[in-house]
Amino acid sequence: MKLENNRAGQLKRMQSDYECFIPHNLKNIKLNIDTEINTLINKAYLLLGRLDGMAITLPDMDLFVSMYVQKEAVISSQIEGTQASLIDVLQKDRVNEKIKDTEEIVNYIKATNYAFKRLNELPLCMRLMKETHSVLLCNTRGDEKMPGEFRKSQNWIGHAGSTLKNASFIPPAPDEMDSCLSDLEKYIHENSDISNLIKISLIHYQFETIHPFLDGNGRIGRLLIILYLKEQGLINYPILYLSYFFKKNRNRYYELLNNVRIKGEFEKWVKFFINGVCEISQDAVTSIQKIIELKKKDTEKIRSFSNGNISNILLIYDYILKHPFIEMEDIRNLLGVSKPTANKLLDNLRDMRILELVEDKKRYRQYVYKKYVDILSEGTAL
Repeated sequence: MKLENNRAGQLKRMQSDYECFIPHNLKNIKLNIDTEINTLINKAYLLLGRLDGMAITLPDMDLFVSMYVQKEAVISSQIEGTQASLIDVLQKDRVNEKIKDTEEIVNYIKATNYAFKRLNELPLCMRLMKETHSVLLCNTRGDEKMPGEFRKSQNWIGHAGSTLKNASFIPPAPDEMDSCLSDLEKYIHENSDISNLIKISLIHYQFETIHPFLDGNGRIGRLLIILYLKEQGLINYPILYLSYFFKKNRNRYYELLNNVRIKGEFEKWVKFFINGVCEISQDAVTSIQKIIELKKKDTEKIRSFSNGNISNILLIYDYILKHPFIEMEDIRNLLGVSKPTANKLLDNLRDMRILELVEDKKRYRQYVYKKYVDILSEGTAL
């Protein structure tokens, strides 16, 4: 790695004859905030406000948040190479072969929920990041990578099989890393003249550059974004995640992060990041609109259905909003009815074209609320 300038940091040669990158303290970085950045910031704040306003209109906020966290967990894990989709996660307790991959995603969901709850007790700090990291890596393929602890050894980024000699990027050595993390934590809580959206774009860049964990840096770094926005009061609900934008623009994302380090191109990175906030805010608004409309339409369809037990069908409908994949035994457990009655209720929902048959085997039939899953799954296909 060769630097074109030292605006973002400097290389330091270590005794083992390699150079690692030491980022400058963010408080010393002076940005050129031009008209384009200001316009993007205004647009982002407008969309964030609209998103929060739309979220209030949801018929079941907890449900939507739960599903959105699952969606984020899938996309963020896919960026790291996890081969599982949202459908795999929704079916994880059923006939799913991708146990390990879905467990990694389930851990991300647990880590997200843990971090948001803990944020009520702790400020956004490195202690919180370490605790969340411990949940993220528990009993997964990364559980030997010091869950909940910052690394004590040098790591690097590069193609498979790369070494310190040919790595594309080498983060700070452990001794340097500790002071970088301390500076970053102070920066997170320092009063600043710049917009919080610019600030979190820089915080995310800095965290990924420091790369403090042996594994899980990308997932924790992306979670850091939503935690900061929540702590700063820019969002009230955890339904804005940039992982889809980063996944869709993956090459550009990594290129811009690297160009900050090599060329000092902070402004290009900031524009890209805030563009992502705008795009994902709009996507979330659209998803909310689609789900509200779908629930309204299908509830009306059920209420006007003349050939079934409407009260029981409505109870099942509420259930499939939380569990879009369903079997006859689920209905029996939910309502305490006989097999023929449960099957009849499922047939009613199929007749209304709310449920679709997924699998038809001797042991069981599985159904899906496909229109709902399709809305939630946008952007999560492998």
